Amino acid sequence: MHLLQTLTDQIQSGADLDYDEAGSAARCIAQAEVSVSEKRNFLLALAEKGESAVEVTAFAATFRNYAIDPGVAAWADQAIDVCGTGGDGSGTFNISTAVSFVVAAAGVPVFKHGNRSITSNCGSADLLESLGIALEAPHDVLRASLEELNFCFFFAPAFHPVFKEIVPVRKALAAEGKRTIFNLLGPLINPGRPAHQLLGVYAPEWVNPLADALGALGLKAGWVAHGFPEAGAALDELSCAGSNVMAGFGRLKSERGDLLPEQVGLPACCLADLRGGDAIENRQLMLTLLAGGSEGISTGLKNSVLLNAGAALYIAGRAGSLKDGIAAARELLESGRVAQWLARVQEFYKGINTI
Repeated sequence: MHLLQTLTDQIQSGADLDYDEAGSAARCIAQAEVSVSEKRNFLLALAEKGESAVEVTAFAATFRNYAIDPGVAAWADQAIDVCGTGGDGSGTFNISTAVSFVVAAAGVPVFKHGNRSITSNCGSADLLESLGIALEAPHDVLRASLEELNFCFFFAPAFHPVFKEIVPVRKALAAEGKRTIFNLLGPLINPGRPAHQLLGVYAPEWVNPLADALGALGLKAGWVAHGFPEAGAALDELSCAGSNVMAGFGRLKSERGDLLPEQVGLPACCLADLRGGDAIENRQLMLTLLAGGSEGISTGLKNSVLLNAGAALYIAGRAGSLKDGIAAARELLESGRVAQWLARVQEFYKGINTI
């Protein structure tokens, strides 16, 4: 009997895997010799039981070790990633990408890790590509981008070759509408290993477990958040629509609870204020937002970007509080410094030869 089948039987009995067992399961799933049906049975059993924080941590650590190293360790201790798991079905604008721009313009190294759209009209990679940023730039170019711009993008397929052994089972389960542990892993396996993270998750029950997982992976500080924008809807990020719940880890591990925009001086808005479109539409929204325009840009969308950017600056230690972070983000955005930064980015990536 294969090890993965043994571990599947253990899970089906209702028992959690310990760290070593979960790591062994992750390594089995990454092997070509293990059948798709065995992988499918394990992943479904794990989802049915409910993944524990220890299991998520072990899977994340395993796939972090499989990732290609981009050679950015010199920046990692100060760097941050701002992203969501996806899967909330909200169709919102790429708020986390806008936030990444604000934070990089503030001088914080940003390790943006993402992919093309899977569950939305426009993934982070789709938007960045539309803005002229090379998705698969050579590693020396990524390091030069960090040196000059405090920003680089790790296109997930280029850094996780082992996932080719997982794509078939993921596609099969996605076609059945089944979520698995891999719906959570993307933000946890950033190949640059930033020390800080603001992570949004598609369901509230994952806020505390993922905070525990990121803490166990050794990150210095961060928040995991989920938004309740209106009845029957969910957001994998903070926003000014409805309410939010968050949990800190690392230096901020004592910070857990609800977060309302009014608590930090931002008015509430409607979920409709946050809607986005495809890559072309979101490109225009991004340029308008950064230029200080108002066409298609609601106050709620701008304030939601400021809320997340303020949180990111606070997490990275560049602001003493969330309110201070929001004020700093507002000054950056309204002064035109973020728009100027993006113009420099676009100039930098002109003529870059991709792999």
